[in-house]
Amino acid sequence: MAKSPGDLTGRQKAAILLISLGPDVSAQVYKHLSEEEIEKLTLEISSVKKVDNGQKEQILDQFHQIALAQDYISQGGIGYAKTVLEKALGAEEAANIINRLTASLQVRPFDFARKADPAQILNFIQNEHPQTIALVLSYLAPEQAGQILSELPQEVQAEVAKRIAVMESTSPEIINEVEQILERKLSATVTQDYTQTGGIEAVVEVLNGVDRSTERTILDALEIQDPELAEEIKKRMFVFEDIVTLDNRAIQRIVRDCENEDLMLALKVSSEEVKDVLFKNMSKRMAETFKDEMEFMGPVRLKDVEEAQTRIVATIRRLEEAGEIVIARGGGDDIIV
Repeated sequence: MAKSPGDLTGRQKAAILLISLGPDVSAQVYKHLSEEEIEKLTLEISSVKKVDNGQKEQILDQFHQIALAQDYISQGGIGYAKTVLEKALGAEEAANIINRLTASLQVRPFDFARKADPAQILNFIQNEHPQTIALVLSYLAPEQAGQILSELPQEVQAEVAKRIAVMESTSPEIINEVEQILERKLSATVTQDYTQTGGIEAVVEVLNGVDRSTERTILDALEIQDPELAEEIKKRMFVFEDIVTLDNRAIQRIVRDCENEDLMLALKVSSEEVKDVLFKNMSKRMAETFKDEMEFMGPVRLKDVEEAQTRIVATIRRLEEAGEIVIARGGGDDIIV
């Protein structure tokens, strides 16, 4: 007689789930696992002789309920998930699902703030110490953090950016103390474990979310305060002018994916080198059309040009994340052969 799901280990349930989902879906799941996890799970799958239909249905149903609960938690927190599940499944089953999740669930600090309006957060933290502001921003989504950083006084921006870059692990006591300040204003989800945050990558993501003038102001200030840190940050950032470092295939893909109006605005004040690279990767007819239209475009606002360049860079980063193009970084880690 097959064991009930309650008698199975988590790994056994995962093995049965993947067998039930089939090889194509399982292969996609494997892409998100570590080598050790894949090894252990594969060993468990190989030891399964037969999957009972009733057992399979129960495990699939349990997985579906847990997936729904995680989705509810991401939408509105644990309290919201519990309320929804209680209405759908009853108090006892809802409690069982939440308990199974929270045994391994790690809710990131300032989860509530990631659902809040950046202007609200700015209102509450703008007069805090730069270290406190840096801590909050390092936990927010890069776009949120970038908007907030852009609105801070210029003399504070570089200091906050620097503190994000050099930040390492932060104790739960400090996190809790800062969270409680915002808790009264917004809502709260508090975690009790040490969490790694900040670092160069964090500040790069934040700077990628600010406008170009703010980005330049911060980097210029950092070059004075800490030239090595500024150079390291710049190495990891991609700005519009860096398009000249991409290969022809990547540039052709960017030209196809970006709006012509954005490309014309961006090229209006760009260097001759950038213009040459982009025109070279357009058809002859397209390049001539661009040159003619840019000539008759007349004066344009710098803000419009910067916004167009920001949209193009966002497209470039999206293509890189999707693996469609490769951006060569400093240090030689992305040499293409």
